Amino acid sequence: MKNVTIITGGAGGMGLATAKIIGHENNLILVDVNEDRLKLAVDTLAKLNIESEFFVGDITNPDSVKELFKYTAGKGKLTSMIHTAGVSPQMGKADFIMKVNALGTVYLTEAFFEHAEDGASLVNVASMAGHLLPSFMIPEKAFEYALSDKQKFFNRVMRRINLIPKKGRSGLSYSISKRFVIWYSNKMAKQFGSRNLRILSVSPGTFNTEMGKLEEKSGSDKIAEKSALGRVGKVEEIAGILACAAGREASYMTGIDILCDGGTVASVSLKDLANMNP
Repeated sequence: MKNVTIITGGAGGMGLATAKIIGHENNLILVDVNEDRLKLAVDTLAKLNIESEFFVGDITNPDSVKELFKYTAGKGKLTSMIHTAGVSPQMGKADFIMKVNALGTVYLTEAFFEHAEDGASLVNVASMAGHLLPSFMIPEKAFEYALSDKQKFFNRVMRRINLIPKKGRSGLSYSISKRFVIWYSNKMAKQFGSRNLRILSVSPGTFNTEMGKLEEKSGSDKIAEKSALGRVGKVEEIAGILACAAGREASYMTGIDILCDGGTVASVSLKDLANMNP
């Protein structure tokens, strides 16, 4: 029986690119809210002689997440999940972004911890935006509530976001939600280790995906030009990192964030960020 890998956002650029790398060695279950996109992804992989299945699910709905893992049971040995699903500031209001990026990560992480096999790994996708946010804007005390009272966590974080003008709330929600993913993946490492499981996050910079192109409206391509490498990343470059982080090659790696941004965080200034287009 093959190992099973769940890829959330499996119909998207990063998820599908990662599936192409690991698909020959794993049973793949691609997860997304859009069935048509999932069918297209499965067909694309089939042309590469990669077998995969799909599950239409909403990661912000705990019942849907439970159904996902119920569906996965019996497909094989659940040894990894690569959680690429997420939304950018251009894809919704601040509360929606926080529900998808932060609460969705919590629901999936808790379910994975319950169902994963010995030695399994979970890779959560964060963002360089979580590294660029000034520390005084990070409501880290509110993050702690995610471990015990998810609604309180959500309310406290949204209270902070709603202090600023509406125009900037989606962007701030995105940055805080991704900073939370980094924090949460680190925080859960010890609990995961108690079951010989691994958890870590990967923070991409700007890549040539559909979401990456949406983010160009806020000037992300201009920021990429100011990075150490001076360009937008290729989707294959981040897919390789995600595949490696989830695999046996990284079996002693947990509780960390891997920043893969072409040297953006190392190169840009607050002035550069302030000059990004709204």
